[in-house]
Amino acid sequence: MEQPFPRRGAAIDPHRTAILIIDVQDGIFNDAAAQTRPHFHQSARDLVIPNISRLLDAGRAGGAEIVFTVIESLTLDGRDRSIDYKETGFNFARGSAEARVIAALAPQGDEIILPKTSSSLFNSTVFEYAMRNIGIDTIITTGFLTDQCVDHTVRDGADRGFRMICPVDACTTDTQARHDNALAAFKGYCRLATTEELVSELLHP
Repeated sequence: MEQPFPRRGAAIDPHRTAILIIDVQDGIFNDAAAQTRPHFHQSARDLVIPNISRLLDAGRAGGAEIVFTVIESLTLDGRDRSIDYKETGFNFARGSAEARVIAALAPQGDEIILPKTSSSLFNSTVFEYAMRNIGIDTIITTGFLTDQCVDHTVRDGADRGFRMICPVDACTTDTQARHDNALAAFKGYCRLATTEELVSELLHP
């Protein structure tokens, strides 16, 4: 007999939902990015980070699980990184300041923080194992970058049987075109929603 599964359009049950914040850390969002990645920095500062904060407040109030993932090698020299990170020279050493979640979205209590060394945290963390144990079947996916780590995570989560939800105004990348193209490309793997919609559902299930 086929087991029930969470339909994309069904109401959110906060107690079976995780809000995932991807790579919103000091090594990615910082003053230098304002010069080198102006669209990314402005959209993150003015739209995405405030919306993630709203989702966190609603999720905490509603009883959702809060999970942060940060790019952080298990070693100082990053020898454990994925080949993609090695090719690009991308390494935030274990315990480095660059691996900290930004202060504006600081984790609270025993909220989970997972270091990762791949685009999708499904490939380099115990995220799936932990979510299954907690009883999570729905993942609200936010953070950086829409067309890289968010995209890969949404697709991997859908293939593993999670209901993936992406708030379109709580993630960003280097240009608006890249953001829009990514959403159009992975919308078949998730439900696209606004922060306003999800905040309402988290607070009024």
